[in-house]
This record gives sequence, structure tokens and C-alpha cells, in this order.
Amino acid sequence: MSIRTRIAIAAIAIFAVAPALRAQADKIKETKPGLMKKAKLTPDSAIAAAQAKLPKAKFDGGELEEEGGKLIYSLDFKTDGKTGIDEVNIDAMTGKLVGKISHESPADEAKEAKAEKDKAAKKAAKKP
Repeated sequence: MSIRTRIAIAAIAIFAVAPALRAQADKIKETKPGLMKKAKLTPDSAIAAAQAKLPKAKFDGGELEEEGGKLIYSLDFKTDGKTGIDEVNIDAMTGKLVGKISHESPADEAKEAKAEKDKAAKKAAKKP
């Protein structure tokens, strides 16, 4: 299949699911104010890029964050019949996959949520 054909198919697929993606983009939160303004890639495009990697999964939410010196969309997907979530990181400047898709078990998710809560509590305690 030629590259033009692949691009045409991808464009058609994106336009077909665009209305649903717009509603899903509201599920992406900034970890710091102003990050959305820095991103070259829209939340809709990031979700579409990640969804292409996990076509059977459903987008569940995510965040735009700075990690490892890069601005990335960290997106969570759930797959029917599978516990936990798959996390896909998409570069907010290029739209490319960052690293590998990782799977988090429910226990991993709980541990991460606790760590984020503890970090937020420490940060709040430091404020005068």
C-alpha cells in the first residue's frame, strides 16, 4: 500500500471519529497551567494517534505533562475483558509515540494515585 493511500485512509478515519474525539479531549488535563498553549498537537490529534496504536481500546482520560524534558500527552485506555489500563505517551510537538505502551494493573494505578496525592499534599504544605 502506498504512503498516499495510507495517509488518505488515516485522514478518513480521523474525520469519521472527530466528533467523538472532541468530546474525549475534555478528559485531558494539564499538569501545569499553560501547557496546552505550548503543544503543537491538539488533544484530538493525540488521542487519534494513540487510538491507532490500540484500536480495540477505549480512551479513558489523560494529561498533558512535561516528562523527561518533553511535553507529552499521557493517555489512558481500557480494553474490554482486560483489567487495568494501557498508557500511551504521545509527543505533544510531533505526534509520535514516546517510549513503549505500558500496562498498569489496578494495583499499579492505586499506587500511582497515592504517590500523586502525597506529592500534591507535600506541595500544598510548603506553600506559606
